[in-house]
Amino acid sequence: MPKIKSNRGAAKRFRITASGRVKRAQSHRRHILTKKSTKRKRQLRAPAEVHQADVALIKRMLPYN
Repeated sequence: MPKIKSNRGAAKRFRITASGRVKRAQSHRRHILTKKSTKRKRQLRAPAEVHQADVALIKRMLPYN
């Protein structure tokens, strides 16, 4: 059987943790940052976990992770 290709867009956005959960980066950190408070921007640095309803789709896009 040939190898399955990973969805490259998903591979750049998500990481699978050792326990099998899916990490993602927070949104709202790209532009228009002057009106956002320092606290808000600092808290957006931390990775978030993908909602359980979306995990199966993401794992299908990343077959070897």
